[in-house]
Amino acid sequence: MFDTKIALIVRDDLATWQRLNVVAFLATGVASAAPEMMGEPYVDADGRQYGNMAGQPMLVFAGDLAGLQRAHRQGLERELTLIPYVEAMFSTGHDAANREVFMAEDADNLNLVGIAIRGPKKAVDKAIKGLKLHG
Repeated sequence: MFDTKIALIVRDDLATWQRLNVVAFLATGVASAAPEMMGEPYVDADGRQYGNMAGQPMLVFAGDLAGLQRAHRQGLERELTLIPYVEAMFSTGHDAANREVFMAEDADNLNLVGIAIRGPKKAVDKAIKGLKLHG
């Protein structure tokens, strides 16, 4: 039904609140990177208008650090849209600080706690191979 696939991958050793926080931030990153995926606003039976959401599913997967790093490498090789979230971002309080701690990471060995991947279905499937849906 969709030419693209969206996978949000979160590390399996995080506290529940951290997992939810990471997934929320990753979803906003995907929406920002691909505004064309957004659906129309919702309207209730009384005509009140609400915000819109993504028009396609986002599947949430879980994995260990090695699994996230493997998905990251595969995503880079396939030139997919990637939105990373590194552990150091938990200690910051705003967006500019997040970018600073991200820039300080070893680019080839990111300490990922989450990553969103979007692109052609088959390429995303190859990037997330071996990861399991979040349970």
